[in-house]
Amino acid sequence: MPNISVAEIKAGSKIIKDVITPLGSVLFAKGKVILPRDIEILQAFLIGQVEIEGTQGEERASEGTKSSTKQAAAKTGTLINESVLAKSNSPIHDEYEKMLVLIKKSYRSAAAAALPIFELRSQLEMLISHLKDYHVLKFAPRVLIDQDYNYHNAVLSALTSYKIAQWCGYPQKDWMQAAFAGLLHDIGNIKVDEALLQKPTPLTGAEIEEVRRHTTYGYQLLRNVTAINEGVRLAALQHHEKIDGSGYPLKLDGSQIHFYAKIVAVADIFHAMTLAKAYRKAQSPYLVLEQIQAESFGKLDPVIVQTFIQKTTDLYNGTRIRLSDGRHGEIIFTDRNNPTRPMVQVEGKIVNLAQERELHIQEIIA
Repeated sequence: MPNISVAEIKAGSKIIKDVITPLGSVLFAKGKVILPRDIEILQAFLIGQVEIEGTQGEERASEGTKSSTKQAAAKTGTLINESVLAKSNSPIHDEYEKMLVLIKKSYRSAAAAALPIFELRSQLEMLISHLKDYHVLKFAPRVLIDQDYNYHNAVLSALTSYKIAQWCGYPQKDWMQAAFAGLLHDIGNIKVDEALLQKPTPLTGAEIEEVRRHTTYGYQLLRNVTAINEGVRLAALQHHEKIDGSGYPLKLDGSQIHFYAKIVAVADIFHAMTLAKAYRKAQSPYLVLEQIQAESFGKLDPVIVQTFIQKTTDLYNGTRIRLSDGRHGEIIFTDRNNPTRPMVQVEGKIVNLAQERELHIQEIIA
């Protein structure tokens, strides 16, 4: 059958040609089996006709519906597994917690003893072996104690830096070193007064200068460490530098900043803002992505930022979310031109977050 009116489509019909929105994005890909809610989505996008597979008899439609139900059930199973993954005895959480204990021990002893770099590498490799179970927007530690914020930031930045290096197409030899850069970028904080790092009120000028010294402290601590390359050391020194030269400690411009530092800068900002602190709640990952995108204009590397946002928001339709007003729903379409503001289905209605700017996704549930 060539084209059929959306009003005539039955659940179980199979699309044989991509359905394109008026703005040119792919709404449904070729081969998708139509579910009942998909018909509402087609109507919401003002799609008039769709090209579907041959004549649909009642038996064929029934089989298609069963098939789509199985797919939906399989998807639901995946969602359940992913939800359980965030809190259960999953291997990635086991390795994450081992890494957390090790990095805490390593940071605390770094001022007086050599870093156990080979032990750190071994555990980092074990953690990264489960990288397929790590999604930047979905992953959450089982337990998050405010005082352990810096250590969580280190481990999460390691995982995210590894993924960014992959996504950006850097050579494989750089992936593990980028992860090390994420893991060790804030090690200089061990030489900063902890009261300043935990201070809930604004810092004075002198206090700001002291906190900023963590970058040079970090480079000094890593200067003689073997099994890491100079890029890892420079990431500790440069991860607060900005492309336009407005950063610290050396006010370098983009051409002078090591690409590990550019990667870690994005990972660090994301996790620093989405992790809860003693004096501040965790922020919405989607709002943080929007802030990072704004920072790409002169502050952060724009290619790294755009790659990071596109990859992290590449979630399948049906991903369950909680909106900023407390309502629960699911993502039904993500426009690649506006990835932080997808269309979501909430209480049977379609909400276009690109238009309803007062709302945002507060949390991904599964």
